[in-house]
Amino acid sequence: MEASVKMENIAIVLKGPKYAGNVGSVARVAKNMGIDKILVVGGREMPPAEMKLTSTHFAAELIDQIVYLNDMKEALAGFEYLVGTTSRLGSVRGPVVSPREMAANLIDISQHNRVALLFGPEDRGLANKDLRLCHGLVKIPTSERLKSINLSHAVMILCYEIFTAQRNDLETFTPRLATAAEIEDMYEQIKALLQKIGFLNPQNPEYWMLHIRRFFSRTRLFSKDVKIIRGVCRQLDWRLDNK
Repeated sequence: MEASVKMENIAIVLKGPKYAGNVGSVARVAKNMGIDKILVVGGREMPPAEMKLTSTHFAAELIDQIVYLNDMKEALAGFEYLVGTTSRLGSVRGPVVSPREMAANLIDISQHNRVALLFGPEDRGLANKDLRLCHGLVKIPTSERLKSINLSHAVMILCYEIFTAQRNDLETFTPRLATAAEIEDMYEQIKALLQKIGFLNPQNPEYWMLHIRRFFSRTRLFSKDVKIIRGVCRQLDWRLDNK
């Protein structure tokens, strides 16, 4: 059975874009590749007329439908799978794949799950706190002579790979995963319990939480999995208070 990415389940999330023209170009790219959802997080609402100069009239309706939100966690809460983009590599960010590898992974995930593609501000990209929320990280290969890529160009590269990705050996699809909000609530509960038993260093609790996030990110968590883990945490917490 031939399968491709379900484009209606893909959304583009822009954190703090600086230039209206770039957002307009992103809208045009999204339209080219069959994506109709754009969220802008933590940035000012930009003049629609200025954005439409670069989106052209073909993607003007996407400009009118852009959703503006102030908080990244709020924006991502309803998505089951988050893909972060980064140009920098380091141990804090974990394993990073190419756009083509990412696109292949999304074929089965996107069938029953909403996927957000996250892009940071033009000058510095996504912060570590944003990348920690992601289930997958992508780096676009570039020449060493010039590594920086225009925002809309980066969006186009990822969206093109997603649009053209196909597999012929897929018979089953990944069912609905836990949402980003469910997973973040689980991590907060785990963190509170580990702090209670003294496992986390109070000076740097996020260091060990990063390793726990990596541990769970090796598998795909369903809502029932999250409920079981949170139930175990609640029971352990109760036992600590009643021993």
